[in-house]
Amino acid sequence: MVRTPLTPEEHERGERLGRLLREARTASGRTIVEVAAAAGLSAETLRKIETGRAPTPAFFTVAALAGTLGLSLDGLLVQCELMPVVGTA
Repeated sequence: MVRTPLTPEEHERGERLGRLLREARTASGRTIVEVAAAAGLSAETLRKIETGRAPTPAFFTVAALAGTLGLSLDGLLVQCELMPVVGTA
C-alpha cells in the first residue's frame, strides 16, 4: 500500500494538535512519561505527536490522550481544522 504524501495543511494540523496536547500536558504539570503511561502509549510516541513528527496519529490515540488530559475531542477538532497554509509553493 502506498500512502499519499501529506499536504502542507495536513502537516500544519498535526503540528497544531501537538501544540495543543503539549500545552494541556504542561498546564497540568505532568511529564511526557506520566501522560503517555496513563494513555497507554510510549513516551516516544507522545513526543513525536507533540513535536509534529507524527502528524496523523490514530483516532484512538488522540481519544486516549484527550481523555487523559481532560480535553474535549470536539474542542480539539475545532482547533485543528484544516486551514490553507499561506506562502508555500
